[in-house]
Amino acid sequence: MSLAREVSFEIDERIFDEGGKADRFWVIHTGTVALDLRVPGRRAAVVETLGAGEVLGWSWLVPPHHWHLGAQATSPVRAYEFDAAAVRDLCGKSPELEHELCTYVAGVIAGRLRSARVRLLDLYAPYGAGEVP
Repeated sequence: MSLAREVSFEIDERIFDEGGKADRFWVIHTGTVALDLRVPGRRAAVVETLGAGEVLGWSWLVPPHHWHLGAQATSPVRAYEFDAAAVRDLCGKSPELEHELCTYVAGVIAGRLRSARVRLLDLYAPYGAGEVP
């Protein structure tokens, strides 16, 4: 937390765009953020909504460090912002921290892939996703 700084975003404020440079990440304290995906000829499709306690952004950890999705505040947001280069530098000095952070972020990515799968099945499968027990 010594690397964190408190930030806020207004409702409908664009936080980052798909393809942009991923040089930071956030832990949401209050509010909600929609993750979206560009769809040619249409407006961006929301793929997930994040809230309090969730990490916003993982692309900073994986080269080439460009956002895979876009993000927009859907309510007023307060968050802790972390500079990616400073966190990566700290990880380089502490293999234990690097391992814990990579394990955590991998879990975040896996959870978001599961959510995207369910959402896609609900949209396109003939009988819906049907959560797997």
